[in-house]
Amino acid sequence: MLLRSGMNAIFRAGDAVLRVGAPTAEASLSIDLSTRLRAHGLSVPHHIEDAALTAGEAGGEGVDGGALAITAWEYLEADGRPIDWAAVGDMVRRTHALDRSEVPAGYPVPRPTDFPWWDFPALFADVGDVLDDRARAGLDAAIDRWPAWSDPAGSVLCHGDVHPGNVIMAASGPVLIDWDLLCWAPPGWDHAPMMTWHSRWGGEVAWYQAFAEGYGRSMGGDPTAEAFAELRLVAATLMRLKAGLRNEAAMPEAQRRLAFWRGEIDAPVWQAQ
Repeated sequence: MLLRSGMNAIFRAGDAVLRVGAPTAEASLSIDLSTRLRAHGLSVPHHIEDAALTAGEAGGEGVDGGALAITAWEYLEADGRPIDWAAVGDMVRRTHALDRSEVPAGYPVPRPTDFPWWDFPALFADVGDVLDDRARAGLDAAIDRWPAWSDPAGSVLCHGDVHPGNVIMAASGPVLIDWDLLCWAPPGWDHAPMMTWHSRWGGEVAWYQAFAEGYGRSMGGDPTAEAFAELRLVAATLMRLKAGLRNEAAMPEAQRRLAFWRGEIDAPVWQAQ
């Protein structure tokens, strides 16, 4: 059963979850990373096979042009309780305290600006034909507000994508999943998604408040974190608009997001999927 599709396709097979994708590094390194994180008391999915499998033929999109990689993980059942955001904040704090050497050799730990969705000039070039002047002006203003946003000073090991879609509230507590965007960034990088979740994605203000309490401090008002928070919204908008050019089903959500940048008073909240 297909559970979701994004950077990886996630399938459920009985009590297992199969992650199928084209990794940028040896897929077995994700198993090693999970083992190391769990050794430090972090609640992350547990692998149920010690090695990755491959599918398809060489010449695909995987590491070194190879086949797709498949890794097998425990299936985690959400128990219906609200996410314990304080516990998630504590996990992120402990992640930030890890030495970079805890990451397996060969596992990518890029700066966040190395990801292609932060190449704003390239994204604007891709979507320029369908981006109206008002929305473009709003997006440009956001980018211009943060000219030094890529400053890596004070970087730590970051999960890279902390938000409700990457937390499962299991019987044992919250489990932080999807470590594919692990990166080396200032601490505000992991605060940024939750800092705008209530205003743009329909969450509750209390979620970030609890996250910050568990982390040990709020980063609201921190210039770097505020830059990340707003510019992640820019990236999310441009990426969805780019997706809408390939698949018309994605275009309505792209237009919802553009309404915000146009400054429309009744701009709706965004939808993650």
